Amino acid sequence: MPIEMLDNTEGKRLGDSLRAVLDDEAKLSIISAHVSLFAFGELREELERLDSVRVLFNEPTFISDMKGLADAPEFELTRRAQCERERALTDSAMELSLHNKLNQRALARACASWLREKVTARSVRREHMLQQSPTYVIEGSGASPHLLSGQGATFTLEGLGVERRPDTLTMITHYAGDEAKAQVEFLMAQFESVWADDTKTCDVTEQIASKIEALHTNNSPEFIYFLTLYHIFRRFLQENQDHNPREDTGFFESVIWGKLYDFQKDAVIGAIRKLEKYNGCIIADSVGLGKTFEALAVIKYYQQLNKNVLVLCPKRLRENWTLWTQTNDERNPLAKDRFAYKVLNHTDLSRRRGKSGDTDLEHLQWGTFDLVVIDESHNFRNRSATGASTNRYTRLMNEVIRANGRTKVLMLSATPINNRLTDLRHQIELITEGRDDYLEKTDGITSIDSVMRLAQKRFNLWSSQAHGRHTTQSFAEYVNADYFRLLDALTIARSRKHIAKYYGTQTGTFPTRLTPRNVQEPIDVRGELPPIGALYDMISDLTFAQYQLLSYVREDARPTYEADYREGFGNDFGSELHRTNAVAVLMRVNLLKRMESSVSAFRSTLGRVRSSCADILDRLAALEARNTRGSLGSVAVGYGIEGLEDGLDDRDAEMFEVGAQIRVDLRDVDREALSADLTRDIEILDELIGYARAVTPDRDAKLGALRTLIAEKTGAGQINPGNRKILIFSAFADTATYLYDQLAADLLRTHGLTCAQVTGTRNRVAGKRRASGGFEDILGRFSPRSKETIGRAQREGEIDIIVATDCISEGQNLQDCDCVINYDVHWNPVRIVQRFGRVDRLGSTNKHIQMVTFWPDVDLESYIKLESRVKARMALGDASASGEENLLTPSEDMNDLEYRSDQLRALRSETLDLEDMRRGMSITDFALDDYRIELERYMNANPGVLEGAATGLHAVVSIPDDLRAQVSPGVVFCLQQRDGIHDANRAHAPLSLIYVLRDATGAPTLFHPTCSLDLLRRLCEGHREPLEALCAQFDRATRDGEDMSEYTALLSQAVAAAIRQGEEATLESLFTPGAIAQGASSEADFSLVSFVVLL
Repeated sequence: MPIEMLDNTEGKRLGDSLRAVLDDEAKLSIISAHVSLFAFGELREELERLDSVRVLFNEPTFISDMKGLADAPEFELTRRAQCERERALTDSAMELSLHNKLNQRALARACASWLREKVTARSVRREHMLQQSPTYVIEGSGASPHLLSGQGATFTLEGLGVERRPDTLTMITHYAGDEAKAQVEFLMAQFESVWADDTKTCDVTEQIASKIEALHTNNSPEFIYFLTLYHIFRRFLQENQDHNPREDTGFFESVIWGKLYDFQKDAVIGAIRKLEKYNGCIIADSVGLGKTFEALAVIKYYQQLNKNVLVLCPKRLRENWTLWTQTNDERNPLAKDRFAYKVLNHTDLSRRRGKSGDTDLEHLQWGTFDLVVIDESHNFRNRSATGASTNRYTRLMNEVIRANGRTKVLMLSATPINNRLTDLRHQIELITEGRDDYLEKTDGITSIDSVMRLAQKRFNLWSSQAHGRHTTQSFAEYVNADYFRLLDALTIARSRKHIAKYYGTQTGTFPTRLTPRNVQEPIDVRGELPPIGALYDMISDLTFAQYQLLSYVREDARPTYEADYREGFGNDFGSELHRTNAVAVLMRVNLLKRMESSVSAFRSTLGRVRSSCADILDRLAALEARNTRGSLGSVAVGYGIEGLEDGLDDRDAEMFEVGAQIRVDLRDVDREALSADLTRDIEILDELIGYARAVTPDRDAKLGALRTLIAEKTGAGQINPGNRKILIFSAFADTATYLYDQLAADLLRTHGLTCAQVTGTRNRVAGKRRASGGFEDILGRFSPRSKETIGRAQREGEIDIIVATDCISEGQNLQDCDCVINYDVHWNPVRIVQRFGRVDRLGSTNKHIQMVTFWPDVDLESYIKLESRVKARMALGDASASGEENLLTPSEDMNDLEYRSDQLRALRSETLDLEDMRRGMSITDFALDDYRIELERYMNANPGVLEGAATGLHAVVSIPDDLRAQVSPGVVFCLQQRDGIHDANRAHAPLSLIYVLRDATGAPTLFHPTCSLDLLRRLCEGHREPLEALCAQFDRATRDGEDMSEYTALLSQAVAAAIRQGEEATLESLFTPGAIAQGASSEADFSLVSFVVLL
C-alpha cells in the first residue's frame, strides 16, 4: 500500500482509515495530547474488539505532581494548558453538540468499562518533552504495521474528521506495510523508552477512568445546582480576581470587620468589588440588616489605603455618623478603628457659606474626597432640569465627584426606587458621572438612558394592570432584561427573607413579630370637638398666604425677583413661584398631620401660624399708615421655620428650609388681596385654636390610652419576661415634648420607670441622672447590650422608655427593646417600617416583638379618602414645583395614593418588610449576588470540584409539595450558545434556563434569571446525595441512558422556544451580555450545560 495523504475531508478521514485497519488481532498505540470520550464513541465497535490499547499523552495531562514547576513563573500557564487538555476528555469545544451531551451517559458507561479492561494510559511529566505529532501505531493486524501521523490527528472528533473547523487544513500521513516498518520500529523504540521510564512518565489510567465514570454516576441535585451556577457566573468569578480587597491592609483584622455577620461581610466584599470595578455601588439592603455597619466597613478598608472619605447624610441622622469618629468616647465600640471621615449634611450642598459642625463651608475643598458615602441616597434622585440652574444634585456631581476625577461613590438606601424607576437612574449617574455608555465594555449596555427609559415605559404598562396582579414574576415579564443587568452590576440588595433563605439560622434569628396592635381614640374624651372630617375641611380652607408671598407680587415688580432668584432650583420667577406654592401645600399637610399626632402639637402649630399671619398684617398696616414709598427702607419679609420643619420627608424639609430664604418686599405685593387672605386665615385659625385649647391633658383620650398601654406592657402584660422597655415614636418634636412632660415624672414616681426624650435638638432624661452629650448617651443607656455600653448603663442607670422623633428611626440598633409604639401615622408609611426596624433585628435576645400604632379616630377607608382629598390638591403643587424634571404627574400621584392605601390597610393587620410595601415588587427580588456568594462558598469548601466537572450532567428531583400547584413534571435545561454564534468581543456566550413540561400541551418557559434560579434552587436545595429511588426510576425509563428519545424531544422544544423567542423579541441574555438565539438557527448552535429532571 503506498503512502496515503489524509485531509479529513469526504473519503479521506482519519476515522475511516482507522476503522478500516483495526481488526480483532490489532494492538493500538496512540500518542496524543488530547483524548475524547466522543472519539471513542465514533470508533466504539472497533476499539472494543481490540486486545489492548496504549495511550501516551505527549503533554502533561492528569498529572498532579508537576515536578520542578510549582515555583516557576510559567506554572500558572502550564496548569491552565493541562486543565484545557483534561477538559477535552469530555468537553472539547467541537464536541459540545446537544446530541453528544444528552447521550453521553450511556457512552461513558461503555467507555469506562473499555478503559479498565483494555487500556493503559500514561502521561509525560514535563511540557515539550516528547515533541511528536499525534500518532497512531497499529501492530499485529493483518496488514500491519500501520502508522498514521499528523499535526491535527488528535484522538478527538475533530482529529478523526467527524467535526471540522471552517477554513482549517489538516495534513495526516498514513504509512502501511513495508513502507511503515522502519518508521514504526524507530518510533516504537522511542515510545517504549519513554513509556517504561517512571521519571519521564506516569500512569494516569485511573484518573481518566474515574473522570469518565463520573459521567454515568448519579449526581446529587445540590451538585448540579452549583455546577449550573458555576457556568452561569464563571465570568464573574474570573473578573473578581482583579477586584478583590487587598489582604495586606490590615482591614480583615479591624474591629468593624469582626462585628459583622457573614451576610454583611459578603455585602462589604461585594461593594468593594463594585467600587473597584465601576467606581460606585448602591447598597439597598432592607431595614434592620445593618447598612450603616456595612458602610463603615467599606470606609475602613479605604481608610487603610489612606483614602479621604466624606459621608453625606440627612441632617436628622448626622449624630448616627459622628459618634464613630469620636476615638476617645467610651460609647463608641469602634474607637480602636480610629475612623476619620468627614460628615456633612445633604443640605450643606445647597449652602455656600456658614458652618456644618466644625466645617467652614465657605472654604471647604469639595473636590478632594476619594470616597463619598451617601446615606439615604434616594434624596438625590432628582437633578436640575436645566444647565443654567444648580441644585444639590448637580453640585454633588460637578464639585465633589467630577472634580476629583477618581472619586468612588457608595450609596445607602432601603428605598432607591420610590415612585419611578428613573429615581434610580439619577443615583446611577452619580456613579457613571453622567456617561451614557459607561457600562458598554463591562456589561454590554450601550446606553443606560435608553435602558432606563424603556424600563420606565414597560413599568408603566405593568402598573396599569388590574389591582392585585402586581407580582415579581409579572414585573420581570414586562421589564427589559437590560434593566435587571444594570441593577445587578451596580446594586447589592437583600431582604430579611433572603438572609434567612441563603444564610440560614447559623447567622442568627430574627425575633417573632406579634400581630400589630391598633389603637383608635377620639381627640377629646368629652366628644365636644367637631368631627375630624370637619376639622380637615377647615384646615383645607386655609390659604397659608405668608408661605407663598411671591404669588402676591404685582406684575410690574416681577422683573426684580426674576433676577434675584435666577440661581437656585429653577431659572426663572415661575420656578420660584411654584416652590412657594408647594411650601404652602406642605404647611397644610403639616397642620393636618399635627392634628392627628396630638392636640398639643396642633395647638402649638396653630399659634405659630397665626403669629406669622398677624405679623405680616401688622407690617402691612404700618406700611399703609406711612403711605409714603420713599420714607421706608426695604420691608422684606419671609416665613419662619422654627418648630415647623419636623415631620416632613427630607426633600420636603429642604424645600421648606430653602423657601424660608425667599424675601419679598411688601411694597411690591397686592396688599389688598394679601390682607384679605391673611385676615380670613386668622378667623379660621382662631376657631381652630379655640377647639384645641379646650382639650386639656385630662381630656386627651389618646394620652390616656398611652398611659394604660405603658402600664400594661411594663406590668403583667410584658411581651418578654423582665423586659419593660418601650420606644415611642412621633413625627413631631412638639408631640414628643408633650408626651415626655405629661408622662416622665409620673411614671418614675408610680412605676419606677425612667423616661427620656430624643428629638435631636432636645434630649433629656427624667430623674437625677441627666443625659450628657448627644442622644447617643441616652440610647446607650436604653439599649446597652446592642450598643455595648453595659458598664455605663450600670453606673448611670438604664432608661426604660424613650419618646423620640424620626431622628433615630434609621441607622440605630436598639434591639434590647421589644415594643415600638407609633403615636402617629407618618405621611410615608415606609417610615413606620423603618421605626420598627430599630428592634426587629437579627440576633435579638427577645423572643417576641410588638408594634402598636395609634390611628386617627375615623374608620380607615374614610381616613384614606380624607387624606386623598388633601393629596389631590398637593399634586398640583408637586407637578409644578421647583423646575426639576420627572416630577409626579397627578395621575402618577393618584397611583401612589393607591399604593399608600394598600400599605395603610396592610399595616393594620401585619408588620411588613419594606420590600412588601411596594405591591410585591422590590429590587431585592432581582439581585443575583446571593447566588454568586453561595457559589463562592461552595467552591471554597469544595476546591476544584466544579472546575473539573464535565458539562451535560443531570440530576433527578421530585417536586416539593409547596411547588406542586405551580410546577409540573418536566425538565429544566441550561443551554449555552456555542462559540462563533455570539459576538466575538464577549468573554462568554449567553446562557439560559428553560423549563419544559413533559406534557406536550405545555409551552416551554423562559423565566427571568432570578425566578429560574430560585426555582432551580428550591428543587435542589438540601439534597446533598442523589435521590436513588428517583434515579432508578429515570434509569428504567431511559434504559440506563441508552434511550434518551423522550428527553431529546423535550430538548428540541427548549431550543425551538429559544430560537423563536430570539426571532420574535430579541430575548436578552439572562446572565451575560448578548442575546440568546440571536444568530442561532438550529440545535447545532447550542450546547447543553446541565439539566434537572422533575418527576
